[in-house]
Amino acid sequence: MIVQRRAVSAVLAATALLLSAGCSSGDATAPDVTPPKGTASGAASSGGASEPAPPAKGSVKVLRTVADGLKSPWGLASLPGGAGLLVSSRDDGTITRIDTKTGKKTDLGKVSGVSPAGEGGLLGIALSPDYASDHLVYAYFTSASDNRVVRVIYDEHKPAGEQLGAPDTVFKGIPKGFIHNGGRIAFGPDGMLYAGTGESGRGGLAQDKESLGGKILRLTPEGEPAPGNPFPHSPVYSYGHRNVQGLAWDDRQRLFASEFGQDTWDELNAIKPGGDYGWPDAEGRSAKAGFRDPLAQWHTDDASPSGIAYVDGVVWMAGLRGERLWRVPLKGTAASAAPQAFLTRRYGRLRTVAPAGAHRLWLLTSNTDGRGDPKKGDDRLLEVQVG
Repeated sequence: MIVQRRAVSAVLAATALLLSAGCSSGDATAPDVTPPKGTASGAASSGGASEPAPPAKGSVKVLRTVADGLKSPWGLASLPGGAGLLVSSRDDGTITRIDTKTGKKTDLGKVSGVSPAGEGGLLGIALSPDYASDHLVYAYFTSASDNRVVRVIYDEHKPAGEQLGAPDTVFKGIPKGFIHNGGRIAFGPDGMLYAGTGESGRGGLAQDKESLGGKILRLTPEGEPAPGNPFPHSPVYSYGHRNVQGLAWDDRQRLFASEFGQDTWDELNAIKPGGDYGWPDAEGRSAKAGFRDPLAQWHTDDASPSGIAYVDGVVWMAGLRGERLWRVPLKGTAASAAPQAFLTRRYGRLRTVAPAGAHRLWLLTSNTDGRGDPKKGDDRLLEVQVG
């Protein structure tokens, strides 16, 4: 059963705050490339015939470590005007602001109501489409009873540690579990809020269109099912997912999502409204009718994907168990060449990747999440140049 909040306090949208910016440094690291092990699908491309494909081979160079000493970092959001980055901590329930020029970290405070356990806690964050006027930060987190989306006001003029307002619940009732809580949220080009959910270890929920587990949800900023969704009066946008933790759009507003496999295949999918992506009846490509095949797939040892980012015709995908950054060049909604791996086992587990402008990425490591092997300085925020 779908449960959601239908009214959000108007005072949130009425509050306006000011932002500030800061200043830079760092050292460069040589690029690293390993042979590709992912496989690309020959699936039909949406509008691909008229779209040039990016080069089959690319490059990656780590420019600098922007900040280190982060604890269980998960979500990442870029403040407008170069005013820094917000990073969520899964286990601490805190949001930290990082000055990308100096690396200075400022604790904004805790999001109240977070109940971390296993893979759950404070996960994805996203800025309101009207952030310049309302200063709202959206967060997906695990509570004592479910996974939910809330929004809080960020007031930088308050003392450090007290800059987050009380959370206002936008959407709730997403199944929680010790594993497979999903957690990535992002506002799409259409201004709607998308959320990747997991099936919480109960595979059957993914095929149940009445359940919120194992889905990509599409919501209004107030938490209502978005207009034009494929199923009437439902927030479900696509289903048959195991655990979605990466969402990104190309420059033609097409949505892509990464998905954890179980024992065989991890996936990168081109998302079609109303599409069934097969779990638990299919993992990776399938001959079964009615399921949508991934555009690329990987053995779980090589990927276990979390965040993705789209830059200049390429999807970049962060790998946790695979401990590498994958490059997937696209032509339309198909891979135009075999995936290529970078930074293999150099920085450990990679959680989140986001565009940084000018052929660069922000990249978060994830070695302090209980499954990594933390080294001195972990976890880190890296600035990466890509080509």
